Amino acid sequence: MTRAREAARPVHRSHDPVSASRWRDYFFTREVKTIALEYRINQQIMASRCRLIDQDGEQVGIFDVSDALRRADDLGFDLVEIAPEAQPPVCRIMDYSKFKYEQSVKEKQARKKQQRIDIKEMKFRPKVDTHDYETKKKHILRFLAAGAKVKVTIMFRGRETSHPEQGLNILMKLAEELQELAVIENQPKLEGRNMTMLIAPLPKAKAIMKEKGENAHAEDQNA
Repeated sequence: MTRAREAARPVHRSHDPVSASRWRDYFFTREVKTIALEYRINQQIMASRCRLIDQDGEQVGIFDVSDALRRADDLGFDLVEIAPEAQPPVCRIMDYSKFKYEQSVKEKQARKKQQRIDIKEMKFRPKVDTHDYETKKKHILRFLAAGAKVKVTIMFRGRETSHPEQGLNILMKLAEELQELAVIENQPKLEGRNMTMLIAPLPKAKAIMKEKGENAHAEDQNA
C-alpha cells in the first residue's frame, strides 16, 4: 500500500451541509482551488464518519472512516480527506503520491503558459534631430507590435536639466503619435537627470502594424 508522508493541514470546519446532489460539483470545484494545499490522509483523518468516493470518482455512500480505510488498504490506495468542511467530511480513495505528482506537473505547465511581458527601453536626447527621432520611433513600434512594453527615457546633460519641458514635449509628441497602438502606463516622471515614461501596447497594436506592413509592401510592388 502506498503511504505518502504529508504534514497535517489546518482545517476550518463549517456547519453548512453539502447535500448529496451537490457533492460532485463541490468536490471538483474544491480540487481546482486547493492544488497547492495539503490534505489529511489515512491515519491523519480525525473524523469518525465520511462520505466516500471510490477510486473511479463515484460516490459510494457514508462509511465509518475505519471501514473506508480498510477498503482503501485492500485496494492498495490511500484514503484522502478532500473536503473537511463538509458534514460529514468527503474522503476519496486514490494513490495520493501519484495525485500530488500530477498536480505538480499541471502547476509547472500553467506557469510556462503565463505570458512573459518584456520591457524594452529607448533613450532620447532632449535636442534629438528628426531623423534620429523617426528611427527610434520605428524601433518602439516594433517593440509594441511584439507585445513588449517600452520605457522611454529622455537623458539630460549639463544645463539641459534646467529645461525639462523639452524632454516632456518629446514624450507627449511620441505618446500622441502612438495613441492608436499604445497607452501611457506610467506618466512622465523626472528622476535626477532622466525623465521616463512607460507605454504599454494596446491589443490591436500587432494587427495595425501588420496591416501597415502589408500596405507598404503593396505600394512598393505597384511603384
